Amino acid sequence: MPNVKLQRVEKARAPGYLRKARQFAEAARQQLDRDHLEAALLCAVHAGISSCDAVCVALGERRSVDPDHNLAADLLESVGQDSDEFHQKANQLRQLLALKNLIEYEDKPARRTEADSGVARCERLVTWAVDVLTSARLPVR
Repeated sequence: MPNVKLQRVEKARAPGYLRKARQFAEAARQQLDRDHLEAALLCAVHAGISSCDAVCVALGERRSVDPDHNLAADLLESVGQDSDEFHQKANQLRQLLALKNLIEYEDKPARRTEADSGVARCERLVTWAVDVLTSARLPVR
């Protein structure tokens, strides 16, 4: 794993990151329903990042604080001991992050297909994070 700036976080704080992920995913869905595609995608990206943080804290008691969010995906793979499941989820996060760069830094409107895909991807990551925290016997309210 590349050199990632990390923050130690107690396992008990993982549900707080999950709460943020759920809120961002809900906001992403609401913005999508309003045809606010860029807002939907950015909320979806933040839901993905917060889902990743929740899992990394739950299983590894650390999260990435690196400005390069792609390194959070690398940390996720590391926490999951490079399993296929964690590799797949890290790639889902990377796909969301690629959309973030298009929306935030380019003068190009989001397409409906990108927004639909991004919101669905973040919802899958949030659902997965709920499952991981449940397996770790952490509250997921």
